[in-house]
Amino acid sequence: QVQLVESGGGLVQPGGSLRLSCEASGFTLDYYAIAWFRQAPGKEREGVSCIDRSSGYTYYADSVKGRFTISRDNAKNTVYLQVSSLKPEDTAVYYCGTAGRCSGSYVAYDQWGQGTQVTVSS
Repeated sequence: QVQLVESGGGLVQPGGSLRLSCEASGFTLDYYAIAWFRQAPGKEREGVSCIDRSSGYTYYADSVKGRFTISRDNAKNTVYLQVSSLKPEDTAVYYCGTAGRCSGSYVAYDQWGQGTQVTVSS
């Protein structure tokens, strides 16, 4: 069965950190660019970060630069998003998706996980 499973979300205070995981089963993540998007209630899904499949280049939305770090562990078939210095406006469901190359548009991604909730609140 081909699927992506996100995990690692939770409730955290402002300034806190989490590590989100995106684990693939049934296929190899090596062949794909992997992106993290997020969607807050009433808002469109927005791109947060992406890691390219071959070059390893990473991309970040301006709103998360310097606070979020994307990485991949091909041996574990997993991509991570370290989220730090969290703000209330980071509250959203975070999804990972696969594509041939990084794109800022979610329509370029053809496989998605079910998402993991991140809530930043005191």
